[in-house]
Amino acid sequence: MSQPARTTDTTHRLVPAPAGRIHLVERGDGPLVLLVHGFPESWYSWRRQLPALAAAGYRAVAIDVRGYGRSSAPDDPAAYRMLDLIEDNVAVVRALGAETAVIVGHDWGATIAAHSALVRPEVFRAVGLLSVPYTPPGGPRPSEVFAGMGGDDEFYISRFQQPGRAEAEIEPDVRGWLAGFYAALSADTMPAADAPDPHFASRGGTLRDRFPTGRLPGWLSEEDLDFYAGEFERTGLRGALNRYRNMDRDWADLAPFAGAAVTQPALFAGGTRDASTTWLAEAIEAYPVTLPALVSAHLLDGCGHWIQQERPEEINRILIDWLAALPG
Repeated sequence: MSQPARTTDTTHRLVPAPAGRIHLVERGDGPLVLLVHGFPESWYSWRRQLPALAAAGYRAVAIDVRGYGRSSAPDDPAAYRMLDLIEDNVAVVRALGAETAVIVGHDWGATIAAHSALVRPEVFRAVGLLSVPYTPPGGPRPSEVFAGMGGDDEFYISRFQQPGRAEAEIEPDVRGWLAGFYAALSADTMPAADAPDPHFASRGGTLRDRFPTGRLPGWLSEEDLDFYAGEFERTGLRGALNRYRNMDRDWADLAPFAGAAVTQPALFAGGTRDASTTWLAEAIEAYPVTLPALVSAHLLDGCGHWIQQERPEEINRILIDWLAALPG
């Protein structure tokens, strides 16, 4: 394990994990809360939660998911399957000297967090999900579902499947692409309801063709964008995109858990203007069955996808109240 590198308020370190190493940022002392980001993000997505959780008496730890930032990025796309990411999370908990942790995720991180709790319940004693609801494993093969979406347009997840294709769109101008993607899913800058959906590209076009331009979302400063862009300009997008290239593998790997509920105490928070919440409304309605120990559920009116960055004070309060109510 590397020695911690002290900054003004946080500790950065590298810890051993199955793929090599995971980079994490931690703050505070107390029960461990593991924070898992989504696409296309970073540990930095939790910058407003780390100090709040630490001040409330928790050891808040935000990781760079495998393939991001300073964490290892294996060459093989199959190395980004869900079961491997779950074991990365377990390795982080163990490397920090803990037996258990509360795990909280956003976007892909929410799905990773939910499945970490499902597969390793002895390690993850509670689970918080932001923006993306829990849907149990099983059902139709994902690639077949995505291929049938959009009619003449192409769904972004289908577009991400072929290695190198999305990279060729994004990497010539990482900063500009990220700015447009963040704006497309933010409540204050997303396209009007009657505009073409930025989750889809026209045949022969690009996703970026439908991204808004002209201003950044209110939650995203130029300095914030510089940080995100700098990370991906250094690493490229391959590792991040490889998560999408394992959805059929996950479907097969997790078949033994088909239809399974996550039974630990749970939290969900989503935005009313987030497609992840509206598209998966039936998953939220199914929570009495799929998340039977749901303690706290919130839909933030007028909020978009980047929920803990768009509404940091509300999310901090929701998280801290939920954590305080957990047993133990």
